[in-house]
Amino acid sequence: MRPRKLYNPIAVAILRSPLHGLMSNSVMLLTYRGRRSGRAFTTPISYVRDGEDLLAVASRDHAWWRNLRGGAPVRVRLRGRELRGTGRLLEGRAGEEGLLRVLRAVPAYRKHWGVQLNGNGRPTDPDAIARIARENAPVRFGDLTEASSR
Repeated sequence: MRPRKLYNPIAVAILRSPLHGLMSNSVMLLTYRGRRSGRAFTTPISYVRDGEDLLAVASRDHAWWRNLRGGAPVRVRLRGRELRGTGRLLEGRAGEEGLLRVLRAVPAYRKHWGVQLNGNGRPTDPDAIARIARENAPVRFGDLTEASSR
């Protein structure tokens, strides 16, 4: 069994429960619609704050980020609150900057991707961001507002 098949349902249950504090400092629930199917999908994803926005990085072998190309409405469950906003795949320079912000914020990502930052917060290997971008898709979640209860 693939680890996600076991992890995702457990994470979803925890993040929707009063025990969400166990995970919600770094994991949120993302709900988006499939571009072709129109179906709603919910998945737990790791995030970092970037001002009022949230940043996430998806491995390119996952599919959810493809639905956010060009921007798409999303719902996120963040720290026990339901929010609505826009998810947008970051490409080109914006994608590189998003990856760099995540690297600066999360030492575990630096270790995972084998990246060291210099005193200016830039990778010591000038090709590091391009290498990471080939295998990962950065996404920004913005315009987040409290979801109305309907």
